[in-house]
Amino acid sequence: MIWRPRGALRWLVPGMRVKRWLALAFLSMGVLVLALLYAFGIDLMRFLYRSFPLSQTARYAIAIVALPGSVAAFLFAILRLVRSVARGVAPGSHEKMATVVYRTRVLGRAPHVVAIGGGTGLSTLLRGLKQITANLTAVVTVMDDGGSSGRLRDEIDVLPPGDVRNCLLALAEDESRLSDYFQHRFEGPPGLAGHSLGNLVLVGLEQATGGFDRAIEAMSYFLNVQGHVLPATLTKTRLVATLADGETVEGESRIGQSGRRIARLSLSTSPVPAYDRALAAIKDADLLVLGPGSLYTSLIPNLLVDSLADAIVSSAAEKLLIANLMTQPGETDGFALSDHLRALADYVDLRAFDLLLVNTARPTEPLLAGYRSEAAEPVADDLGAVPPYGLRVLREDLIGVADLAGRTTVKHDPDKLARAIARAARTFSRRIGQNGLD
Repeated sequence: MIWRPRGALRWLVPGMRVKRWLALAFLSMGVLVLALLYAFGIDLMRFLYRSFPLSQTARYAIAIVALPGSVAAFLFAILRLVRSVARGVAPGSHEKMATVVYRTRVLGRAPHVVAIGGGTGLSTLLRGLKQITANLTAVVTVMDDGGSSGRLRDEIDVLPPGDVRNCLLALAEDESRLSDYFQHRFEGPPGLAGHSLGNLVLVGLEQATGGFDRAIEAMSYFLNVQGHVLPATLTKTRLVATLADGETVEGESRIGQSGRRIARLSLSTSPVPAYDRALAAIKDADLLVLGPGSLYTSLIPNLLVDSLADAIVSSAAEKLLIANLMTQPGETDGFALSDHLRALADYVDLRAFDLLLVNTARPTEPLLAGYRSEAAEPVADDLGAVPPYGLRVLREDLIGVADLAGRTTVKHDPDKLARAIARAARTFSRRIGQNGLD
């Protein structure tokens, strides 16, 4: 179970390495008081008794009030001292000092998790994971060619910034305040209307720094991102789908609109080398997480990048899959969970994975009615008692809702996901046992 205390209770979390120093401070103060009493106690007590001739009951009352009051004042003084020093060292930080220490002392020693995917599924996962580890890397697909990202690709010949922007915001120190700004869509002339501020900032930073990866680093610095966001590749390429009837469709946005079963995915160019930092992160990870996200346009595109699927399989990290909640019209119509797994198995060896997280909760009927009107439905769990590929399955309530473009949608709940991962992944249970975390 994950305990995420708030406010002053942060100081009590095991692993903070704060309580030992508080204990030493109290012990030292006690020794000092005893030393003073031993040296001056008799004369001092006589003076006090003569100066303040009170009854025994009154003396007990004063002691009862003074003792906890002095302890509270002592603790308050120490905490204010820590805060004053910390503010002097890092005056720009708006976090509470207990939160900073919690993140660096506790979350900083948590496992290194690499999450692979794209779209809203990856950013949702990151919001949960950053609550249980500060060692977090997102490997993001860069195949999007729709909306603002697609227009920027066509007009300026840049990598699509949309999914990267969402992941940066999900890991930002102050997401709640910055998200409204960087998700803002421009109104005005046709050339600018519809573009998000965050996309334009990333594109501008790419031109200013000379590279998309350097633009991400610069924006990470501005947003004080807690972790790393890495593109799967720096090569500009597009998705190509071979449909069941043999026709090919190029472009992520067009694939979902075809309405026909997808037989195979590939990339429009070759080679498409993986970003070297993404490969290094996968190699050094303690836990790899694939999903949730659109099967054919968020998950598999990463696996098409040269060497990336092989890096996942060969990594010594524990590997975890997260099953999608709903089918996606035009991509996975009628797909059960076993169909999703078979599709993934064409691009990566699922026998290398350890764990599969599956949602058991059902959306409300009003939400389901809205999805049915778009030919979408919950992904049916048809795995049975003996899951394929040797996967260990954890089934529990992972469902949540989110407002997207003014509409309430079914999404994974970030906190439920994080709790399930921390409970089920052996990587976390081992690290928790070593560090004494709760």
